[in-house]
Order: sequence, then C-alpha cells, then structure tokens
Amino acid sequence: MSSSAVTGTGTTAPDRGGAPGRGGGGTGEPATAAAYEAADDLCAAVLGSLRRRDQREKGRRYVRGLLALPGRKSMRGIAGQVGGAAAEQSMHHFISGSTWDWEPIRGALSGYLEATTAPTAWVAQPMAIPKGGEHSVGVAHRFDPHQGQMFRGQQAFGTWFASAGLVTPVGWRMFLPEEEAAYEESATASVIATARRTTGAVRPVVLDIRHIGTRSTMNRFARAGLPVIARVDPATPLLVTDPALPGHGAGPRGAREVLRSVRGLCTPVEWTDPDPAHPGGRHRSTLAVAVRVMMPDPSPARRRHLLLVGEWTDPRREPAQMWVTDLVRLPVGPLLRLTKQALRVGSAAEHSGREAGLRDFAGRALPGWHRHVTLASIAHAARALTA
Repeated sequence: MSSSAVTGTGTTAPDRGGAPGRGGGGTGEPATAAAYEAADDLCAAVLGSLRRRDQREKGRRYVRGLLALPGRKSMRGIAGQVGGAAAEQSMHHFISGSTWDWEPIRGALSGYLEATTAPTAWVAQPMAIPKGGEHSVGVAHRFDPHQGQMFRGQQAFGTWFASAGLVTPVGWRMFLPEEEAAYEESATASVIATARRTTGAVRPVVLDIRHIGTRSTMNRFARAGLPVIARVDPATPLLVTDPALPGHGAGPRGAREVLRSVRGLCTPVEWTDPDPAHPGGRHRSTLAVAVRVMMPDPSPARRRHLLLVGEWTDPRREPAQMWVTDLVRLPVGPLLRLTKQALRVGSAAEHSGREAGLRDFAGRALPGWHRHVTLASIAHAARALTA
C-alpha cells in the first residue's frame, strides 16, 4: 500500500558521502556529486518551515532519493536509496499522510533562486500526465488544448523560474475534473500566485494561450499587475492601432492576417535554440516584426495597447508563431528572445523533469501530490544549478 505514492522500482545506494555510485533519472544520466551537495544546501535553505528536525531530514532524504533512483520513482525505490525497506512506511506517511504545508517551501525555493541568479521571466508550462488507472488523484478522460487531443490522465500546470543560465519549476497546480474553475483559470492561477509572492522586481510571464480564453487570460494578468507575452492562435481577432499600417480602422482582423500585411517589415533576430544534443544550444536567426494592436473588448476600459509579435522561419510561408504582449516599449528582438524561454522550459520539462520525477506521483490524495512535486522541484533545481 505504501508504495502507491509514486511508481516504478529502484536500486539501493548510500545516502551520505557524495553521490551514489550509480543513479540518475529517466534518461539514465547519473546525478553528479555536485548535484547531491546542491540538494543538501537547498534543503537546508528552503525546508525551514518544517518545524521538526526529523521532518527536515525526511525531506532531505526524499530529495536525495529522487536524485539517486534511476527511471520512474517509487516510494519503495526512494526509501531503498536512503534508508532501506524500513523507511518506506515512514516516507509514505511523510508525503501522503502528514500535514506540512508545501507553499512556504515553494516560496523559499523561489527566493533562494532569485538570490542566486537574476530571473528573466516566469514561464507557465502545462504538464499532461497520461495514466490508465482510476486510483490517482485528478485522473480523467479529458481534452488537452495545448496538444489538441483527448487523453486519459492528469493535467498539471507548472510555474518555471527562468534566468539566463537556469530553468526550474517553483510552483504547481493540478486541474481537477470536479473543479468549477475553467481550464484557463487553472492554467494561470499558479503562475500569478508564484509571481506575487516574490520580493524582487516584477518579471514578465511567458505562456501559451492558444485554444483557451485569450482575452480573459490577458485581462487576468492585467488585473494581477503582471506583464505577459502570450502565444496566440492565428485567428485571434485584433485591432491594428498604428495608422501607418494596413488594416488600421478596418475592424478586427485575425493575427495571421495582420502579420501577412506587414511581412515586408520583418528584421532578422538571433536567438539560442535549447537543443539537448548541443551543449549551450544552437544559435539561430529568424525574421520577426512587432505591430501595435489592441484586443477587441466590449468594455472600452479594458482595451489596452499591445504588440503583436510575428516570427517567420521561412519568409515565403505563413508566420510560424504569433505572440501578443503588453511589453509595448521593448523592441522586437528582446521580445522574440523572451518567447524562447518557453522552448527552454519545454525541453527541460521533457528531459530533466523526468529525471527529477515530476510526473511520477500516483497516490490518491492531492496534498500528497503537492508534497511530492514540491520536493521533486528541489531535486530538479539541484540538477539545474549544477548542470
């Protein structure tokens, strides 16, 4: 019963004295000795809200177990890495049966990272987790707007800290079938809460709002006082507000149609593609343009000035991506490079996210999922800080 909290199997490795001789994540890459040291430092810094020393030690051991266990993570495997079979029930209770609050830990993790490296943006990243059973929290047969298909499983949303040299998750929310909140509200709630609790300068939010409530989502961030750059659907209706451009005064036009008319104004922008096969990424150049627009809204008070950013990988074809932003004073180059934070996070969520066990909780209780994914975020940060 206690092994139901997470899935998979594992092998035994020592807890102290540096990294275990073997270990790693979903790709089989071992955690380095530096990652284990970083994990210990992180746990000492961010687990202070756990009042009892034994709880803080269990948290540290759980993080180390996630780093050590290859493949998918099970409670039995994690316990085997750090304390043997006798630790399994204790670990299960710590994650699924305890009462400790995960939010202070997430806040402390964000603060630690902000003090370590200046953030560039917060990135909202959906995480669909296919599951066939019926005993895991949040499992349902649902449509994933970001993938454009039906699937059975869990739908979670991560808020990722992004700086020049680091991307790692610091906030989470699960979309539950019985919730009254709309999908787009769940998709934005975590990132708004995460950004609000930070003490540093306000940073923009990067997210994908294709196929969800575009206008309502943009308004939600405006009310929260957070700047945003959001990928939109080609048909998103917009009003051209620059009198020197085609379409001004012609009423709402789709984003792709607006960009077609200004293709000749594109300029080349250089950026880095986070290709896992190339350390440091691949340097690329694409064409981009920014157009002053406004989103149609029945309420004139909510009609804010925006920029529509278009990107072309081939100038003879349609624009490859379209984004709207209220960062109207930024040039097109920095804006396009800001959108590439989403690529970095998507790559990390797919690769290092598996190594940290972000998708591996299979228990029945939502608090257990929150505790697991919070400690898995610490493990991910330890890997990212020492990559």
